[in-house]
Amino acid sequence: GAALFAFWNSSRAAAERADILGRNACRAADVQWLDQSVHSTNIRICRMPNGWLGFERTFRFEYSYDGADRHSGKLVLRGDQLIAFTGPQVATVRALHPEQERLE
Repeated sequence: GAALFAFWNSSRAAAERADILGRNACRAADVQWLDQSVHSTNIRICRMPNGWLGFERTFRFEYSYDGADRHSGKLVLRGDQLIAFTGPQVATVRALHPEQERLE
């Protein structure tokens, strides 16, 4: 029970972080973030920098330059660290301080 709860909790935290990063990337590139969410597309076990096993999660999101087109973006989190990003051009995805990550 406790291991399942820990996995579920870390999955939700990763999805929330991916959501914030995708939304911020779209805002920085001045494009429309579509569907207001990210979708988990892959999860795998990996070795973390500290030597422990952890999870690498891949998320997909969609964005539009003009409201009529749709493009897919992808981001990969290893633990809570962003390790790969494909998305709107000119976007600069940067980690923010936790108190600045919440949107109003």
